[in-house]
Amino acid sequence: MIAIFFVSILLGSVSGLLAGLFGIGGGLVIVPVLVVLFKVQGFSAELIMLMAVATSLAIIIITAIASVLAHHRLGSVVWTKVLSLSPGIIIGAALGAVIAKQITPDTLRYIIVVFLIYVAIQMAFQMKPKPDHVRQSRILDWLVAIIIGLLSSIVGIGGGTLTVPYLVSGQMQMHKAVAVSSACGLPIALSGTLSYALLGWNALHLPEWSMGYVYLPVFLATGLISVLTAPIGAKLAHKLPATKLKRYFSLLLFVMAAKLMWY
Repeated sequence: MIAIFFVSILLGSVSGLLAGLFGIGGGLVIVPVLVVLFKVQGFSAELIMLMAVATSLAIIIITAIASVLAHHRLGSVVWTKVLSLSPGIIIGAALGAVIAKQITPDTLRYIIVVFLIYVAIQMAFQMKPKPDHVRQSRILDWLVAIIIGLLSSIVGIGGGTLTVPYLVSGQMQMHKAVAVSSACGLPIALSGTLSYALLGWNALHLPEWSMGYVYLPVFLATGLISVLTAPIGAKLAHKLPATKLKRYFSLLLFVMAAKLMWY
């Protein structure tokens, strides 16, 4: 338990800094690290992937609240768009948890590996979403939001890498797209966490201090520390060379993907 606590504090520090530096959710880092941590701690092999994803989503609840408040103070959150996307996101996140529980641990692991490689390639080649003239009706918002919520819940992220490109394609300014994406991360995390908690409520071989598939010690320690370090990362983002840092981070994601592939 002591080892898990200290690793959680370190993970929270790093994920918070990365979130502040790059504007991404901590799930990209949290899930692979938790997979390794839970394996070392001897958790049941059938539970490791689900618990890593579920616990990551629980942590994102805390970081998303802090992020939303910060963006709201700056007046960047377009709440009408958040409200338009949220119902589909909630449904999609719940469906994602159900799907993740039904597929094999190896299949879930490969899905996460593919997603890590996808984001790593985007960062390595500095790919940015391009404005387009896509007419985003309420029906389209619902359909896209369900997909975003579903995929985010399966891989344990806040959905920013999926939500921002969609918003920018509808001519939304980048800073507003990031703010709306941050706000949408909260319903993703809430719906996904609740779903994983309920789906795993009576699961066998759960470690002590679990709430369904959510491992509470890691959730509390990592979440609280990441909130403290995210503002530091945001300040460093204005002082450090972002382009080089993103390429270095892409290498880290490639390493994590390789580690998950052969863990």
